[in-house]
Amino acid sequence: MFLGIDIGTSGVKAVVIAADGSVAGQGNAALSVSRPHPLWSEQAPEDWWAATEAAVRAIDPAVRRSVRGIGIAGQMHGATLLDAADKPLRPAILWNDGRSYQECEELTAAVPALQAITGNLAMPGFTAPKLAWVRKHEPEIFDQVRTVLLPKDYVRLRMTGDKASDMSDSAGTIWLDVAKRDWSDALLAATGLSRDHMPRLFEGSDIAGTLRSEVAENWGMAAVPVVGGGGDNAAGAIGVGVVADGDALLSLGTSGVIFIATEAFRPNPARAVHAFCHALPNMWHQMSVHLSAASCIDWVARITGAANAPELFSRAESTGPARGKEVFLPYLSGERTPHNDALVRGAFLNLDNDTSAGTLAQAVLEGVAFALADGLDALRDAGTRVSQLAVIGGGARSAYWGRIISAAMETPLVYLRGGEVGPALGAARLAQVAVDQGDPRTICAPPPVERVIQPDPADVALLAPKKHAFKEAYPHISPKMRGQ
Repeated sequence: MFLGIDIGTSGVKAVVIAADGSVAGQGNAALSVSRPHPLWSEQAPEDWWAATEAAVRAIDPAVRRSVRGIGIAGQMHGATLLDAADKPLRPAILWNDGRSYQECEELTAAVPALQAITGNLAMPGFTAPKLAWVRKHEPEIFDQVRTVLLPKDYVRLRMTGDKASDMSDSAGTIWLDVAKRDWSDALLAATGLSRDHMPRLFEGSDIAGTLRSEVAENWGMAAVPVVGGGGDNAAGAIGVGVVADGDALLSLGTSGVIFIATEAFRPNPARAVHAFCHALPNMWHQMSVHLSAASCIDWVARITGAANAPELFSRAESTGPARGKEVFLPYLSGERTPHNDALVRGAFLNLDNDTSAGTLAQAVLEGVAFALADGLDALRDAGTRVSQLAVIGGGARSAYWGRIISAAMETPLVYLRGGEVGPALGAARLAQVAVDQGDPRTICAPPPVERVIQPDPADVALLAPKKHAFKEAYPHISPKMRGQ
């Protein structure tokens, strides 16, 4: 069997799969995010390790004893700064932290070829601007930095003792020459770093280390190989068979992502589309990224007194598509695609005396769907053809939300067995590819289809006026657009 570990933002998930791809065991452990100042988002690296141990040990010991290889996936872009003894110097700065927006402008000016090298705009979510911020605002910390690791790679260090990363996760640092799949010396130098600060690079299906004997003993398994793994989106794609040119998925996690596999490096930074390496050799991908998706569901459930997300979905469904005038802009943490706006924040429009918890819930589902539709438009503007999207992540549990998203995008959604398992499944599959030396297209074939949601023409028509209002509203709430 094969173990996949996903270091998420809200928790760590561990999944064991059998050789036929079926899920044999799962474990979860929660994480919390610290926001000590506006725009800040941080986690303690030690919390990732404690949650990883808890999630793995929640799996049946008999299943753990059968594990032959481990893959790791994780939240991308997080800056984990280690000293000479490999101890964290400060809390990790996360992917949805927006403090380094000024440093993005400075990096772009310092390295005019940045977009050509990375295929991306410099954005506050990425890792390199975070280090530029630390260099400027916390020089006493920066001077002690000996290694910079991404979140999953800090967990790898604890597991194996190796400083290693994979291409898909490293592409999101803005230090990688994405076409060459190698570190860029020019971009490292622009943040005061060198290759000596970076982990070794591996493909996602390469063996990158071996589980340390003391960890193996604690987890009740052999000292098995640990593979490169992938960033959460690339690993999620592997889990549902998005491995060939043109395959596409929609991830409904804390953030919302549309992911398109490509056989060549095809950047489009002008529309804030991401172009990164995939977790398999000689493959790349394009992404539109929305910083708030399922996190909006948790937020509105909390402020309206819903007991949980299912209750919120029920309230929205009882209201129905476009039944209220309310419009929601889901920019609770800023936005990436297509606006690249770290300072914009969410808003409700058209509230009145008839607004209810149900119409607010419905407006939030619609607002996230409209933002995702914006991202799909940006991908299509880049020449990408998308005929359907496989759905993964916790948001995949709601068929009603799928109905709203499908109508907003005017695109079919395909729900696959195990899609809600997410990146941990893909990480386990990458381990299987490495250990069994099998064909990735066979091992990573799509799971069986459970249902397909086609866009309902009636819903498309109902949502069209609100979708137009949504698009018109962004310039009026954005400090960037208003010149502030």
